[in-house]
Amino acid sequence: MKVGIIGAGTMGSGIAQAFAMTQGYEVRLCDIKEEYAQAGFAKIQKNINFLVSKEKLSKEAGDAIISKIKVGLNDICSDCDLVVEVALEKMEIKQQIFKELQNIVPKDCIFASNTSSLSITKIGEALDRPVVGMHFFNPADRMKLVEVIGGEKTPSDLVEKIKNISIEIGKTPVQVNEAPGFVVNRILVPMINEAINVWAAGTADAEGVDTAMILGCAHPMGPLHLADLIGLDICLAIMEVIHNETGDDKYLPAPRLRELVAAGKLGKKTGEGIFSYK
Repeated sequence: MKVGIIGAGTMGSGIAQAFAMTQGYEVRLCDIKEEYAQAGFAKIQKNINFLVSKEKLSKEAGDAIISKIKVGLNDICSDCDLVVEVALEKMEIKQQIFKELQNIVPKDCIFASNTSSLSITKIGEALDRPVVGMHFFNPADRMKLVEVIGGEKTPSDLVEKIKNISIEIGKTPVQVNEAPGFVVNRILVPMINEAINVWAAGTADAEGVDTAMILGCAHPMGPLHLADLIGLDICLAIMEVIHNETGDDKYLPAPRLRELVAAGKLGKKTGEGIFSYK
């Protein structure tokens, strides 16, 4: 099966790696600029080289994985059986990507979106085929969960097919009904948002908030470090979607979260967020 990954950032490159490491899959890693796609490919090469250095993979196996990945713009997806869109969490961007892909990919190519919170039904409206949600978690090459979401026009057999593909690439699929934030982010991101409010109010410093949640709730990572890992811009986008879709002010993004994102302090990927990584 040939799989196109549309978006070569942190999530896209991780998803591409998960497919490339599975027998029977070839990958097309794409972005809006060739250099962005190449940067994502470089991340995968680095990860594979690390696995080889730790003797988790043989050199031959690592080379074989890398050779299965083709890099470029969206037009290299012309022979794909499945495309997974991994673009910014903006409805109009995702809709436009799929609209353009209709004229590139075969008529029977499956459209899947890695959206973390947006309506699958709205993403797929006005398209010539249904869309299915295939939501991975960061780091996508290692995290086992995939939320599989059907919209109003998504056939049940398509949902089942994506669940089976998820299993083939070593993931555990959970079928989720369409709702703002789905399951994980509907629970997780409001918790992160409240942790930011607690920190901003001075109830405890950032390390204190995380230590309390690690030791008091047996979390493997504190919510503030997790926010930096996910990306504060991603957390903000998800909170905005949940708030807009539900109309419930308990989902209002924390003011401090907005301030950090506006300042370009997005977390680990920029070297600074709630914590400093420089």
